[in-house]
Amino acid sequence: MQVFEACIFDLDGVIVDTAVYHFKAWKRLANELGFNFTEAQNEKLKGISRVKSLELILEWGGIEKTAEEQQVLATRKNDWYVEMINHMTPEEILPGTKELLESLRAAGIRTALGSASKNATVILEKVGILPLFEVLVDGNTVTASKPDPEVFLKGAEALQISPEKCIVFEDAIAGVQAAQAANMKVVGLGEQDVLGAADLVVSSLEQINMQTLTNLYSK
Repeated sequence: MQVFEACIFDLDGVIVDTAVYHFKAWKRLANELGFNFTEAQNEKLKGISRVKSLELILEWGGIEKTAEEQQVLATRKNDWYVEMINHMTPEEILPGTKELLESLRAAGIRTALGSASKNATVILEKVGILPLFEVLVDGNTVTASKPDPEVFLKGAEALQISPEKCIVFEDAIAGVQAAQAANMKVVGLGEQDVLGAADLVVSSLEQINMQTLTNLYSK
């Protein structure tokens, strides 16, 4: 039987749900610029970079800014976001996440983070699971946003595991597409009608164990 050798996890919506903090920070910025920002719009920002997110928000608000002004706004939003995530606690880890990570490590499966977030290290430290990841590939080390597979390919490279022996965990369509472009199996966390292109869709990591993943990989 074929055996997978590594698991690569997205951060937001998979390990923790920081979407609420992103939403609050983007909404505050939009309100300061004179327009509203909705939760539905926030959903459309899943899995994409801070710069691209800001471009979309300004477009929705009908506002034009120079590249320099956009940099100032993106930094301001991030400062507010970082202030909020610095108060995160282990209670904010999504159900089943820590248990799955521990069981993977116990079984000798390598673990990496593959996220667009530039604050991944801070978040993992605050919720107390940073030591459960051997490799962190985040927005500080990649240039291309998902669905480009760069973040996952860099994770596999850092682990020294071939991409086809990796399983990715994602909650966004762009992330599922990125994993597939990297020639990796992918588990989608969310709704079947949204993430149906994934190899397996579950509502929680509580539904995942070593046997589930072995069965998935050997299909």
